Amino acid sequence: MPRARTSAASETAGDKGALRLRHVEKSYQVDGRSLEVLQGIDLTVDPGEFVSLVGASGCGKSTILRLIVGLDSEHGGEILLDGRCITGPSPNRGIVFQEHRLLPWLNIEQNVGLSLAATNRSPSECARLVRDHIDLVGLTGFERAFPHQLSGGMAQRAAIARGLVNQPKILLLDEPFGALDALTRAHLQNELLQIWSRERITMVMVTHDVEEAVFLSDKIVILAPRPGRIRRVIHIDLPHPRDRGDPRFIALRKQALDELTH
Repeated sequence: MPRARTSAASETAGDKGALRLRHVEKSYQVDGRSLEVLQGIDLTVDPGEFVSLVGASGCGKSTILRLIVGLDSEHGGEILLDGRCITGPSPNRGIVFQEHRLLPWLNIEQNVGLSLAATNRSPSECARLVRDHIDLVGLTGFERAFPHQLSGGMAQRAAIARGLVNQPKILLLDEPFGALDALTRAHLQNELLQIWSRERITMVMVTHDVEEAVFLSDKIVILAPRPGRIRRVIHIDLPHPRDRGDPRFIALRKQALDELTH
């Protein structure tokens, strides 16, 4: 993919994007009783680190992302980004969902630029950021295309550009490739890795795909189900690019799978 202009966020990535979850707990009221979803979540994500959350359905992976992005402030414990408590949504946290969620009546340029609408940036700076991030995800030439004119993989790349255009400190990814076919998924995993290596932005991803987690992550957080608890953290000490056939890769994948199934 073409290389986009390095952002100001990239230049200072070394001291931005430090995430801390301190004894985070979350419950919901269901039929008049309390249902505990998360219990005692303590997690540190260093600036520029790529962390994957893996676990069975219902273990609270997506709930953790919701709390980090600030969509739900009713929880116990603390969630801090660069030492400041998260109390609500902010442009310094971008998110990409399993479905691209692009607005069908807007073209790609307009969809990516939506994230900048509430900022104080000048029109010329907004235009530059949109252009740079469309280039970053390899969609230059498709600025005027509408979502229905793109493949699923291209639409998801546009969603990643929208998540990054505000130059957030951290990008959250909730099963970003789960709806794609295996070939497109593998291709976008490589592209996401290139974007992360260029931007050095902190990334936290939810996935059910253990191989995907081993391929992309610095560490994998294994969650035990209901209430969600951290069972184990596996550090992936393999250089990039990673070979899925490497015996070390296979051993780490097996280690993660064994942790999930026992």
